Amino acid sequence: MTLRPLIVCADDYGLAPGVSCGILELVAAGRLSAVSCMSLSRFWPEHAGWLVPLADRVDVGLHLTLTTLPPLGPMPGLAAKGRLPGLGRLMADAYLRRLPLDEVGAEFERQFDAFVAALGRPPAFLDGHQHVHQLPGVRDLVLDLYRRRLAGSGAWVRACAEPLPAILRRGVEPVKAMVIALQGQALARRLKATGVPSNDSFRGVYDFSGRVPYGQLLPRFLQGRGDRPLVMCHPGHADVDLVDVDSVTDQREVEWRYFSGDAYPTALARAGCRLARFGET
Repeated sequence: MTLRPLIVCADDYGLAPGVSCGILELVAAGRLSAVSCMSLSRFWPEHAGWLVPLADRVDVGLHLTLTTLPPLGPMPGLAAKGRLPGLGRLMADAYLRRLPLDEVGAEFERQFDAFVAALGRPPAFLDGHQHVHQLPGVRDLVLDLYRRRLAGSGAWVRACAEPLPAILRRGVEPVKAMVIALQGQALARRLKATGVPSNDSFRGVYDFSGRVPYGQLLPRFLQGRGDRPLVMCHPGHADVDLVDVDSVTDQREVEWRYFSGDAYPTALARAGCRLARFGET
């Protein structure tokens, strides 16, 4: 039986020490194939050093961030008080075409530079914290950043578009998943039209409530077609630094326990999947 390649990507590396440690443990155990890093975090320079010895085992990408945290440089329009806005305000500004795109572009450059400075290499891929990379205006800046600094490198960009029938068949938080997928269609079309490599299926969206055990969700995320499917996840250990900056805390520990345990490789095998980096798909 030929196993289908699957990218499993842990988001938010660098957000807090517990998150980074939990992700590193999974990388060392061979349970992930990609890691997305928040280079604007105050922890990033130190945590990048932790990642270096394991960085060749997975694709290491840049998790472009425009919400909640302090930016790396001045953004008087978007972060007048020194902290980026919540997702609701950012989305409203994007769809009403009132984002200060010059500020966003400059911040993306700073985050890219911070990634390279700490890790000693460019990112293997680009994506966005809370999927901000696919918002109107923002997606153009992401494509420009890719064209100028990653074209020809083999790097890729995460696409969050997914066919609506596939979302409905999966039956996991369908409304939220459909909103994210619909928001991602324009970026997915642009990636295809410009020849930028990307995943062709996106899974992993749920409500983080814990109402449904994660061990029941992951097998459903493994269902579906695609030559380059990607499952997004958020494992880690909750700590005081995480509580200060993010609302997803205890559920990260739930995901970490699942990805650390025996049920995970069993689910992969039953679904006919194998972990793969993007270049192996």
